[in-house]
Amino acid sequence: MSLQQITHVIMQFIQNNQMWALPIIFLLAFGESLAIISLLVPATAILLGAGALIGAGAISFVPVLIAASLGAIIGDSVSYWLGKHYHQAVIASWPLNRHPKLVFRAEQFFHRYGTFGVFIGRFFGPLRAIVPLIAGTMQMPTSKFNLANISSAPVWAFVLLAPGAFGVPWLETLFG
Repeated sequence: MSLQQITHVIMQFIQNNQMWALPIIFLLAFGESLAIISLLVPATAILLGAGALIGAGAISFVPVLIAASLGAIIGDSVSYWLGKHYHQAVIASWPLNRHPKLVFRAEQFFHRYGTFGVFIGRFFGPLRAIVPLIAGTMQMPTSKFNLANISSAPVWAFVLLAPGAFGVPWLETLFG
């Protein structure tokens, strides 16, 4: 089954079983934010699709925003914890040991931007999956990590949900 087919099946399920929308959105955002797993989870496409369901009135914006934000916060927190407690052993393990350039880029990114790097790292594809892990391995203070993590998650969720939720109706009022 292709990524597009998986996304379509999950979107259909959410639309037909709205009571499961929030747990699914939470789990997808969690998986999207969890080190390594995020490379396998098609959450970005599904969250964009969830925005379209919001725009169509099938699900509500604020609860979905909260579910996505909480999933992202917890996923990044788990990644940070893994890095903080298992240090270089995590980086030396599969699959990261097969992607030393990605790890190096994440370390350089973290060195360059520090706390702000954790915030903006959430918005950059493959880095999103390992910046919290690297922050943990580099012993970033927990308070600084939490500040960046908790403040960036709702922004990230909004950026993914807003185009579908508000894009078309907003453009219609602007140009209609």
